[in-house]
Amino acid sequence: MSSRIPEMLNQLHAMITEAWGVPLGAEKCIIERDKALDILDEIRGQFPTEIAEAKRLLDARADFISNAKREADTIKRNAEEHARRLIDEQEIIKVSRAKSNEMLTHAETSSSEIKRLANDYIDDAMQRTEDSLNTALEEIKQSRQKFRQVARAAAQAPSPAAPTGPPAPPTQQIDIDLE
Repeated sequence: MSSRIPEMLNQLHAMITEAWGVPLGAEKCIIERDKALDILDEIRGQFPTEIAEAKRLLDARADFISNAKREADTIKRNAEEHARRLIDEQEIIKVSRAKSNEMLTHAETSSSEIKRLANDYIDDAMQRTEDSLNTALEEIKQSRQKFRQVARAAAQAPSPAAPTGPPAPPTQQIDIDLE
């Protein structure tokens, strides 16, 4: 699954970086609020997708283990049935029991190995999903922190003397809470 969160964060960063500066406003800029909010809403929308993917992987793991158990039970039943058919002769009984035990041991070993591999795979997939989510969240936090710093600096900048040109468009501080 490919996450679009880094791409959307890059778009938001580019939007802020490329925004028109406010005359005599050093670090102030004008951005399209709706466009920025749409990008942030889309980022928020991606998080449930990532979580749903992790849940899907957990469900797949459970199905995988369930199938392995059914396969082991089938092998065990087949071995027991085979042993019952050969019960007439003593030597055959010994051979059947040995073969049945061998098949059971093999089935249990296979089942354990399948469970271990499934657990390793799911753990790895969940780790990658967690890392992706943490990276995206960290990028959002950093972008938010940079945005707040720029907004605070702009708010604290001294007002310039009366402008000589046309009045600058009004600016508004945007405080975005992603938590």
